[in-house]
Amino acid sequence: QVQVVESGGGLVQAGGSLRLSCAASGSIFWLNDMGWYRQVPGKQRELVAGISRGGSTNYGDSVKGRFTVSRDNAQKTVYLQMNSLKPEDTAVYYCNVKYRGSNWSEYDAWGQGTQVTVSS
Repeated sequence: QVQVVESGGGLVQAGGSLRLSCAASGSIFWLNDMGWYRQVPGKQRELVAGISRGGSTNYGDSVKGRFTVSRDNAQKTVYLQMNSLKPEDTAVYYCNVKYRGSNWSEYDAWGQGTQVTVSS
């Protein structure tokens, strides 16, 4: 059993900043990619930012230059620093963790989501 818990969401004014955190725990034998996605009602979930075990990053076009993803492998934690927030960043943000179990099979786990609301 693997648990993924996000924290750090909330309400912020446009131009402000928030930092999201996501901690994974449980039966993780090998931690691979970690990332953040977001979703608004009526739309598909979209990639915000991803980071490999080695630290390579990729970002959605709409957040490049404003958001920064980082991770701490020892703590099994991934962070998302969000600066210059815009009302269109309002969404539920989900953490995704890809890992291998003790049988070396690959698995995918999601957090419950954290709401980010940016007021204009």
